Amino acid sequence: MTSEGLRVRWRSVPRWGRWVAAGYLAGFSEGGCAHLFDLLRGGIHVYAPIAAVPWQVFFVGLVVLDPLVVVLVAGARAAGVWLAGAVMTADVVANWVVDWQWVREDPGWALRPVGLLPITLFGVFVLVTCAPLAGAVESGGRVRAGVGSVPE
Repeated sequence: MTSEGLRVRWRSVPRWGRWVAAGYLAGFSEGGCAHLFDLLRGGIHVYAPIAAVPWQVFFVGLVVLDPLVVVLVAGARAAGVWLAGAVMTADVVANWVVDWQWVREDPGWALRPVGLLPITLFGVFVLVTCAPLAGAVESGGRVRAGVGSVPE
């Protein structure tokens, strides 16, 4: 797709959809950078002190998954929006599982401004918006004909 074709595609998405997509781009860019910096700082086993091997693999995999979401969403691809929902679901679950011992010991742990709170809030944002955003990106903002809709 040319840059002009991409501009046309994004212009056909409603304004709310462009704002939501911008939120996705910011959140997944930040997440990808955070995991990349972790890897650069601590190597491939950076998560070993806090997480079991399957969770470590997932967190390291976010170095690829987060930028993939960014590229697909920036390219106005509904698949990227659905991938964002899947990645955030897994990310929120993984973080809660890994941090559960600390939350049990100190429930305030979940309210810290770094860690579970922003990840959970961003995850809820993505899960609440991914279906409407995917529909808006797929249809270019047009209402699809179907039960209860008015044909264009």
